[in-house]
Amino acid sequence: MSTTLPFRELYLDAFGKLVMVDLNGDAHVGVSPVRAHPISAPDEGVSLIGGHGHELAWIERLSALPEGPRRLLEAELAAREFHPTLKRLISVNTFGTPSTWRIETDRGEVDFVLKSEEDIRRLEEGRLLITSTHGVQLQVPDRWALDRQSKRLLERFL
Repeated sequence: MSTTLPFRELYLDAFGKLVMVDLNGDAHVGVSPVRAHPISAPDEGVSLIGGHGHELAWIERLSALPEGPRRLLEAELAAREFHPTLKRLISVNTFGTPSTWRIETDRGEVDFVLKSEEDIRRLEEGRLLITSTHGVQLQVPDRWALDRQSKRLLERFL
């Protein structure tokens, strides 16, 4: 599958800033990749935004890029998008809200406050997005795959 790139080159400079060389040969330093739909379609629609906030390039599908630029953009996006994955719900201090949850994530154990039930967004295919009072968004890729205790505690809030 051949794909036409919306840029000539993509690399990190000596200061760790993303540089995009456009089709005219102009280098743009400090480019930021931004997903159009980070939750519902993370592979589709990535915009490369220049230092002045203007779109420099549009990528239809991240997976259609050659391996080098794709991996570079995936690493930049991962650094930009912090969404820990909830692996296990250990305890909650009360079944009303606000409540303090102790959870295990892919980045370790943490306590956070759930302000209200509306801060738990149900997505398709059993996925959830839970927002803490500090604005950190935790993802649950498949709530049905959680352990028994986690599902039991979580059901009280859904």
